[in-house]
Amino acid sequence: MTKLDFSVLWPFRKLLPAALGLTIGIGLAGFILALAIAIIVGSLRSRKLPKIISVILSTYVEVFRGTPLLVQLFFVYYGLPGLGFHIGPIKAAIITMGLNSGSYLSENIRASILAVDKGQYEAAYILGYTPIQRTFHIILPQAIRVAVPSLMNGFSAIIKETSLVSVLPVVEITKLGNQVYARTYHPFEIYIMLGIIYFVLTYTVTFFAKWLERRSSRWEL
Repeated sequence: MTKLDFSVLWPFRKLLPAALGLTIGIGLAGFILALAIAIIVGSLRSRKLPKIISVILSTYVEVFRGTPLLVQLFFVYYGLPGLGFHIGPIKAAIITMGLNSGSYLSENIRASILAVDKGQYEAAYILGYTPIQRTFHIILPQAIRVAVPSLMNGFSAIIKETSLVSVLPVVEITKLGNQVYARTYHPFEIYIMLGIIYFVLTYTVTFFAKWLERRSSRWEL
């Protein structure tokens, strides 16, 4: 049986910080975009809308939930230039991951908004809040607090899904691992190390999520 030799990775250690930073940057930017999309789409879909708007939003959610992220990455980066839209690989990755995750998280936001007690709406109306003020000052804060676990799960998923960005000309940690493998032919050491890195990243998000849940629970009635 061949022994594992992690020393073969040492000569490539200086390449890791840039690749890791790119992975975290894409994941964080993608999550911020996804969260913004989720709040807007989830809030809109939780109320009665004109049919055309409802159809557009429903189509967006179903298309991005019903097609693979990998196909979406190919479409945005390789397909859109055929229509005259040229997007850099990093921007394409962030936009695609934001749209993909936003479609999933929007359903979590919508469900959380619908879970807010109806008495909150009545109280806001009595106090003279406009629909927009009611949404941003009363309903959304409560809904997001309920949705924190699912939102953090979405963040963890985005961090792991950044590995798919390796199909684009972007040297994040999975692409770096593939390049190192092509030069060393030591797949076990490389992919074990990649697995450890992704685990540390997602566990950090999980730890942060638990802290955030404890903080938000202080405000529960």
